[in-house]
Amino acid sequence: MPSLRTLAKDLKISVLTVTKAYTELEQEGFVKNVQGRGCFVMGSGSELIKEQLICKVENNLTEAIKAARMANLSTEELHRLLDILTEVKTDD
Repeated sequence: MPSLRTLAKDLKISVLTVTKAYTELEQEGFVKNVQGRGCFVMGSGSELIKEQLICKVENNLTEAIKAARMANLSTEELHRLLDILTEVKTDD
């Protein structure tokens, strides 16, 4: 990856902004910063992305279950609704 200063200059933004972005990428496991050598993209990025998507699905399902309970839907009704929704093609 480009150095902090190079990227900041190319994008015409603060070095602090780039530093923050690189730090966040490292915390998420997408890159590894090696002191004196630079920042490198980690090979398991697709696995991390999948884990993040699974986490997002879990969070959304948790919210859906809470809403279903508030609507007094039974587990069977919720399963039927999920079956219907998974059969529908979406463009998302």
